[in-house]
Amino acid sequence: MSFKFKHGLVASALMLALTGCNSSDDKTSVKTPVPEVPVVTAPNMCDGVPCTKFTILHTNDNHGRFWHNSDGEYGMAARKALVDRLRSEIEADGSKALLLSGGDINTGVPESDLQDAKPDFIGMNAIGYDAMAVGNHEFDNPLSVLDAQRELANFPMLAANIYKADGTRYFEPYKVFEINGLKVAVIGLTTKDTVKIGNPEFISDLTFTDPQVEIVKVIKEIKEAKAADLIFAATHMGHFANGKNGSNAPGDVALARSLEEGMLQGIIGGHSQNPVCMEAGSDDYADFKPGGACAPDQQKGTYIMQAHEWGKYVGRADFEVIDGKVNLASYALIPVNLKKTLTDADGVEQRDENGDKIKVFVTQEIVPDADLMQTLKTYQDQGQEKLNEVIATTDGLLDGERANVRNQQTNLGRLIAKAQAEKVNADIGVMNSGGVRASIAQGNITYRDVLTVQPFGNNVTYSSMTGAQVSDYLSKVATIQRGSGGYAQIFGVKMNVDCMAKTVDISDIHGKGFSATEMYSFSVPSFNAAGGDGYPALTPVDTGYVDADVLYSYLKGKGTVIESDYTPTGDIVYLNSNSPLGCEVAP
Repeated sequence: MSFKFKHGLVASALMLALTGCNSSDDKTSVKTPVPEVPVVTAPNMCDGVPCTKFTILHTNDNHGRFWHNSDGEYGMAARKALVDRLRSEIEADGSKALLLSGGDINTGVPESDLQDAKPDFIGMNAIGYDAMAVGNHEFDNPLSVLDAQRELANFPMLAANIYKADGTRYFEPYKVFEINGLKVAVIGLTTKDTVKIGNPEFISDLTFTDPQVEIVKVIKEIKEAKAADLIFAATHMGHFANGKNGSNAPGDVALARSLEEGMLQGIIGGHSQNPVCMEAGSDDYADFKPGGACAPDQQKGTYIMQAHEWGKYVGRADFEVIDGKVNLASYALIPVNLKKTLTDADGVEQRDENGDKIKVFVTQEIVPDADLMQTLKTYQDQGQEKLNEVIATTDGLLDGERANVRNQQTNLGRLIAKAQAEKVNADIGVMNSGGVRASIAQGNITYRDVLTVQPFGNNVTYSSMTGAQVSDYLSKVATIQRGSGGYAQIFGVKMNVDCMAKTVDISDIHGKGFSATEMYSFSVPSFNAAGGDGYPALTPVDTGYVDADVLYSYLKGKGTVIESDYTPTGDIVYLNSNSPLGCEVAP
């Protein structure tokens, strides 16, 4: 089957889609929407020609965001209202829609995490998802929790490349849907990186095979059984432009390129948490803005789509089949109550009387579904109550005081670095002191304390390097001047740091000794992995673990924290510095 794709901009498709998404001052009347999302479209290909239409709606990487944020953005109740409207429009046009998720429903905000993502799966049931790919974060909890989520879900979780110890698949490999007389198969695939970044306690009895190998087997099975007319994949593998995946396992681009053209019609992805919108005729990402036009990637005749994260968008792909040929007629990423800062004619940001930025909806406000909103509010309230839960106790102060943590190794800084390293099975933990915002007093520790210490929501990343490369990396990081937010709290390394020469001499990493040619791994917050605080930019595995959730899990697992266990022990010695506590060198 071949694909045809042309570019144009129309508003009519979303005019109907968003009709009825009223403004908050009038929730009873239907209003004409204001500026719509441009849609990449082809001109009336079905007019006068027999064809079969179908639409795929999609989201990915929910990460616990069943509730809207403090600005009223996204949230599952608004998502349901939008999806309901889109389905009505699609069916009125003689078509049908599938709603797919690219996975990672779990892990992200405490209100969801503390309830094992139950509100998220209840929300997905209400919205009417047809299937989801299994994400790596579905394994953040014991398999008993995952099994309970499978029971709760009114839709299949799909993963063809996850096997149990007895050699059988843990999940259904694919599902066939009947749409307007077409049989559409959806194959599920999960990133191989789950083995590397998942909790060994929960996944040790599972095998994650190569998705590129597994999909060929499944497509062969589908074709031999004549089970489907069209084949799509719902994946949780990540989209990396031009297939440049860095330290990550190969993702959707590599998958599409590994297949013969025509074997796979489309990939609905997740994991990398980016809006996949490409520059025309290139493998580069476009400068996509909420409400703007979006053209998905295309590799060897396979379209690749991803809708950023958290339900910020609902992706809409309208397909037409004419004389056995599949055409992507239109595509859009539709914002779910996203906002932008109001500016004047000169581009100056507008502020209210309190000095806060004035934010307005990018497109017409979507009035959240009232019934789902009420259902989810119960879980949101319960989650808020759970934030007061005592998760651990400490026998002494865990020092995150700004004046201390930015100038010397502290017990709390090292505890956080250790927690992050252990979470992703890394040898070394590196934590920027600017990401530690408060101390934890002696006595009881609550989840609110954790969120006060780490409020930014950075993800923990994982990198693997030779000893020589680690030495070069730490030569730049460990010599950052004390007093700045970039001053590094470091766990798992014994070394001398020459602050004048800006070099390090490592004697041991994680009790393994040190060799310039051996491989070592380390964790670092995503902010720093991207070059924040002057750290060297990396291409790491973004594990998706949120820093505060990692700290919460670590403290809860300990129960009782002995502060002296994290007291700096002189593993790091600073030389040629005006201070023995860190690099302090006159410019």
